Amino acid sequence: MNKNSPASVSMVYMMTNNEVMNQVIAFYRDTNGMLAFVGAYPTNGRGTGIRKVSAATPNNGVDPLTSQGALTLSRDGRFLLAVNAGSHSISSFIISDSGVPVLVDVQPSGGAQPNSVDVFGDFIYVANVGYGTNNFASNIMGFRIDEHGRLTPIAGSSRSLSTFDAEPAQVLFTRDGSKLLVTEYTTNRLSVFNVNQNGTVSEPIVNDSYGDGPLGAYFLSSGILLVTEASSNALSSYSMNNDGILHVISGSVPNGYKTACWVITTRDERFAFITNTLSGTISTYRIDPNGELSVAGHITSTPQGTAPGLPMDVGVSKDGRHFYTLNGNQGTVSVFAIQGDGSLVRLQVAAWTQLPYFGSQGLAVL
Repeated sequence: MNKNSPASVSMVYMMTNNEVMNQVIAFYRDTNGMLAFVGAYPTNGRGTGIRKVSAATPNNGVDPLTSQGALTLSRDGRFLLAVNAGSHSISSFIISDSGVPVLVDVQPSGGAQPNSVDVFGDFIYVANVGYGTNNFASNIMGFRIDEHGRLTPIAGSSRSLSTFDAEPAQVLFTRDGSKLLVTEYTTNRLSVFNVNQNGTVSEPIVNDSYGDGPLGAYFLSSGILLVTEASSNALSSYSMNNDGILHVISGSVPNGYKTACWVITTRDERFAFITNTLSGTISTYRIDPNGELSVAGHITSTPQGTAPGLPMDVGVSKDGRHFYTLNGNQGTVSVFAIQGDGSLVRLQVAAWTQLPYFGSQGLAVL
């Protein structure tokens, strides 16, 4: 295994969030974007199964962690990070030359019920939902990751969010790593933290979300921020000043479907894909150069006439040709070809087990 360079293979990873033993599921991705199951790799931690980390969303077995970024690849593709919300820990894997994830380390997450993780350089931050009944607050915690994938907590990096129970839905570094954004699902706030050179962060700069239920977030290379709103069933765009203050560009642009939850863009950033989980659809939004949004089209996650898949986590291939989404009510991954106009053509619904199941969360595309 070459620990100094990323794997050259193309893969897709998902997470089972199983309450007995959480696992990462690996698929090999061929040149046409199609997936073939490779194996299941334990995280040595526990998920929550169908149990929700919060009472703020319906207990329907889908989207138990209410988050984007439960499973995250480092930007260079060398490391894979997974949250274990049932055992309050995070797991780090190194990606082997064959694309198989090799478990390196498991560390306490610095809080209760971690549901999102992001990495920039050798800094990692995890968001913890907390556990109100046991007096654990919502917070974020920082770690360093070394060249072998081992994790070390950063002293003094733990930070509270805007309120005790400001349920985080995603923790996300800006493109340059200078700031950290946390979407707060229950307070309808977007907290921004300045990242210090030693890996600690400032107190939060608290912004109001334009719409209700901010969940998934994505930074464009220009610095423009996209945020889904699960309760407003919409997508908003923002610019951000150096002081961490957000300014609305397009506020709560609806697509006509329910629970807009996850977001990612095409590689050229002309289009964004949003999963409308409870409607079973994916919406394409057009992104103007100034960040203004408009709806361009929709497609169901699974073929008409088959068992409807409820799409959640999302990913786009590094060559920009294919889009992937995890169907949370099936544990399957839908595969689409991305067209020049941002529309999607469904190619496959890939399964790693013959039994549909609830509780999976997290998707990462290498």
